[in-house]
Amino acid sequence: MIITKAPREIDIMRKAGQIVARTHKALKAHIRPGITTGQLDAIAERYIRSQGATPSFKGYNGFTGSICASVNEELVHGIPGDRVLHDGDIISIDIGAEYNGYHGDSAWTYPVGTISEETKQLLDVTEESLYKGLERAKAGVHLTDISHAIQSHVEAANFSVVREYVGHGVGQNLHEDPQIPHYGPPGKGPRLKTGMTLAIEPMVNVGKRYVRTLSDNWTVVTVDGSMCAHFEHTIAITDDGYEILTVDAE
Repeated sequence: MIITKAPREIDIMRKAGQIVARTHKALKAHIRPGITTGQLDAIAERYIRSQGATPSFKGYNGFTGSICASVNEELVHGIPGDRVLHDGDIISIDIGAEYNGYHGDSAWTYPVGTISEETKQLLDVTEESLYKGLERAKAGVHLTDISHAIQSHVEAANFSVVREYVGHGVGQNLHEDPQIPHYGPPGKGPRLKTGMTLAIEPMVNVGKRYVRTLSDNWTVVTVDGSMCAHFEHTIAITDDGYEILTVDAE
């Protein structure tokens, strides 16, 4: 069942989203060669808790990190630890924060030092595809209108959209209905309604679309070892469009 949110609930989610956005900003200042993913995790947890929120991911189904930190060929759910970042790497950081019982969820892929032109294009296209999808989001349109816009933009650049992991509703639960694929034909799925709150999060590979999970049962990597990127915002559907909740409004 898709749960629509009342304006007062969206107000709380707006604050949760702002905390997530500010956590991203705090981490971005520390992303450089030589830092570990575990150090970034500690910075994020301290900041989230300092804002009166809790990390959504910590303890979620046994996950040990406060953020997901996925490097290079790691797509999602990377466990923060001793891995050192090097010049030319990219790191996808997924952050969730629970504030007054509601979650905000946003991911961004960051360059570490100087990255290759192909990798820069990957980041640009994946971020652009997120906004191409969001441009379709408003009350009355079909869910897969978002999906199709994302896939079309990614594949026009000869990159691949991951199928196994999808966007989702978000609110009092980190993952709610509906599931939101980032591929497929337009005009399918439920029609969007004002008050729906959704996490749209295209995941894109340079190479083939196929992924697998490592033996830690969390980290998802590209099968062919190619670079991959992940961009995500939490949005609220409005009468005439959408509002991004995971931004720093001040």
